Amino acid sequence: MVTTLKQEVVIVGVTKDGKAFRPSDWAERLAGVMSSFRLGGALPSDHISYSPWCVPNTIDGNKCVIVHQDLKDAEPMAWDFVMNFAKDNNLQVS
Repeated sequence: MVTTLKQEVVIVGVTKDGKAFRPSDWAERLAGVMSSFRLGGALPSDHISYSPWCVPNTIDGNKCVIVHQDLKDAEPMAWDFVMNFAKDNNLQVS
């Protein structure tokens, strides 16, 4: 696993049982839902961009979402939603 800054949480698309999480585009879907959460709010020109606080990525061949902890201060309910998504789906978090 890649080492991240303490300011970021990585939700990995692998369950705690070691199985790949499905559907395969889960990271893009989750980041898409979170796309409007950003400093100053979303702008009309931001309709096709991810929030800088919640970005899909691939690490070591596994889909993941990198969540910046600034989201926790700015939008506590959004933070809870993302963390509960990981918990409810038994996903690895680092």
